Amino acid sequence: MTSYERLKRTYERKETDRVPIIDKPWAGTIKRWEREGMPKGMDWRDYFGVDKHELIWIDITPRYPSKIIEETDKYIISTTPWGATEKRLKEMDATAEVLDFKVTDAEAWADAKARMTLDDDRIPWKRLAENYEKWRTEGRWISAYFWFGFDVAHSRMTGTDTMLVTLLDEPELAQDIFDTYLRSCESLFQRVWDAGYHFDEVYWPDDMGYKGTAFFSPETYREVLKPYHTRAVQWAHDHGAVARLHSCGDITRLLPDIVDTGIDALNPLEVKSGLDAYAVKQKYGDKIVLHGGMNAQLWSDTEAAVAEVREKLPYLKEGGGYIFASDHTIPNNVSLETMKAIIEEAKRLGSFN
Repeated sequence: MTSYERLKRTYERKETDRVPIIDKPWAGTIKRWEREGMPKGMDWRDYFGVDKHELIWIDITPRYPSKIIEETDKYIISTTPWGATEKRLKEMDATAEVLDFKVTDAEAWADAKARMTLDDDRIPWKRLAENYEKWRTEGRWISAYFWFGFDVAHSRMTGTDTMLVTLLDEPELAQDIFDTYLRSCESLFQRVWDAGYHFDEVYWPDDMGYKGTAFFSPETYREVLKPYHTRAVQWAHDHGAVARLHSCGDITRLLPDIVDTGIDALNPLEVKSGLDAYAVKQKYGDKIVLHGGMNAQLWSDTEAAVAEVREKLPYLKEGGGYIFASDHTIPNNVSLETMKAIIEEAKRLGSFN
């Protein structure tokens, strides 16, 4: 089966050869695997024989000027198109530290919103022209990468404290931000679709939790953010695509409302945050496809990683509707040999033959 066939049938709860395998290694992980024997420059998905999933990205930023403020041999401090100032270590796979945010009140948001014009060059037309036919010919799964909601607002543009206060004290402002982001995605991806570049899925990241709980209450989610998730799902379905939400953290208490939006799949089922993949499967496995749920913190140890696959995968794949992956991404402490063992076991236990 091609990746497209395998994933489509997984979403439809139809018989397939094995569970799909869709994950993402860090850049440093790829470098490590190359040092340990994977041919340099080879697509890691070809090396391990896993499914191919392609993302179509667009630019919805306010396009504030990006400039370097300071650079040393260890780090770079620069401004971003979102108006933030960040310090990024040159060490591979290090997370940037955000030092300052420009958009912290309604007046600043009005300026950012005015800059979010829907210019045609926000769409990667050249990349689509060069790759789309190949993706389709090879049977890859294609996703439209939407970018809206709490996560992008707090992490890229406003800061966490500002956004949380806004959700409670100025919900109309928060909703204007969510609406503007989503309308930008809808408008630009409609052009992509109308140009003949069709996608199988609308996928968006909206991290709403951290270790042990969600950032906000179910009531706040229901009243302020849920309408935009629901709208994105409907937009996807109107285009014959499925909708997959990525939300890190323990979002257990938000799940009844999240599932009620009509989403087709949930990722990454983050074990280290406290989310219980077994409980999610038991309660919602007949309603949504589950993607992830394998504890990446164990993947530095071959024996522990394989043991977890053996324990979890037979249950998670039962009845269909499961996509194998780590509970976020593949860190650079995962060796080539360990990854081979994980994938081999995932294919063996994930087989329906």
